[in-house]
Amino acid sequence: MQRLSSKDAGFAEAFQRVVADRRESAVDVARDVADILAAVRERGDAALADYTARFDGHDLDQTGWRIDAETCRAAFEALSPELRDALELAATRIRAYHAAQLPENRDYTDAAGVRLGAVWRAVDAAGLYVPGGRAAYPSSMLMNAIPAKVAGVERLVVVTPTPKGEVNALVLAAAHLAGVDEVWRVGGAHAVGALAYGTDRIAPVDVITGPGNAWVAEAKRQLYGVVGIDMVAGPSEILVIADAKNEPRRIAADLLSQAEHDPTSQSILITDDAAYADTVAEAVELELSALATEATARQSWNDYGVIVVVESFDEAPALADALAAEHVEIATDDPESLFRKIRHAGSVFLGRMTPEAVGDYVAGPNHVLPTGRRARFASGLSVLDFMKRTSFIQLDQAALEAIGPAAVALADAEGLPAHARSISVRLSQ
Repeated sequence: MQRLSSKDAGFAEAFQRVVADRRESAVDVARDVADILAAVRERGDAALADYTARFDGHDLDQTGWRIDAETCRAAFEALSPELRDALELAATRIRAYHAAQLPENRDYTDAAGVRLGAVWRAVDAAGLYVPGGRAAYPSSMLMNAIPAKVAGVERLVVVTPTPKGEVNALVLAAAHLAGVDEVWRVGGAHAVGALAYGTDRIAPVDVITGPGNAWVAEAKRQLYGVVGIDMVAGPSEILVIADAKNEPRRIAADLLSQAEHDPTSQSILITDDAAYADTVAEAVELELSALATEATARQSWNDYGVIVVVESFDEAPALADALAAEHVEIATDDPESLFRKIRHAGSVFLGRMTPEAVGDYVAGPNHVLPTGRRARFASGLSVLDFMKRTSFIQLDQAALEAIGPAAVALADAEGLPAHARSISVRLSQ
């Protein structure tokens, strides 16, 4: 874990190194992914079967290509009442939050008599990548599928790896609850290729969302333009801005809530009290020793954890904006005042009783968020990722006479006479 103080010489350079550290996989996967996608495009289902046998260790013809709706329903009904209620609460809150995001169509006539507007429509089909096996997350299924359904997507397709044929029942239960239409037993970059290009079995989609490893992320990156994507996500990250009035083990637990995701995840604390920073560091060690995920969380904390001591929280917004972190907790007396000054963050959690983890499950806003400083220009997953806007224009003769001559002048200036002619032939002579 790295310890920095804003009053030390060289702080700016040291902090900039933290900001610039991408923490992306060191493995160059681009060429491998390009080869996989080319194979899927050329060989379709045969390539999917080969890669599934190679990477997931089972024969799709024997275990079955598709998981049917009845299996998903049965998985949901087999849940304990407590877990079923928890999933239903999460789904209800996620659906309500995203329903409020639905955009409104526009249709109006301006002062020149030109009718203008735009209509929003959902894409026809969306593909969701859901990690499978023992490390699968039903919360990710809900966070990806529900906004698509709220947007009005008619066909929702899930691809998920099933190592050794193992199906994660919680993921299937969440698929049933979210109203997923198709679930396929394929994962990895080849599954993303199948969603984009289509195969004999799997019809192509228009948008692909969902988390995955470096190969999945690279496949989405390479296929952008063939399909839409949500984002290219990297390792998870959390920034906690906390004063000494917080119970140290609570803040330690918050820092480790992201560290346990992956050895390359990053947890950063900004505080204005050096003694409190020491206490939190000690609490992190206590919390680590009690975690079943200690090995992963400890490596993340040791390699990428950072504690920054500032002289005043007035310094915090600029540091937060430089990091543009996926998650930002503000646990101070007046979190709102800091929040108003922070421009770049994926999602912000205000107050001492708002741990980031509540946002991962039941708060309502989406937990699919930009990482790697992408919050400078990107937002979390929303219904808009599954929709597109079509503008429209309508003129009558009077409206064309009002604005048409200016368009003719501009077309002539650009050396496009056919453009000018298509307007001028409609104007009064």
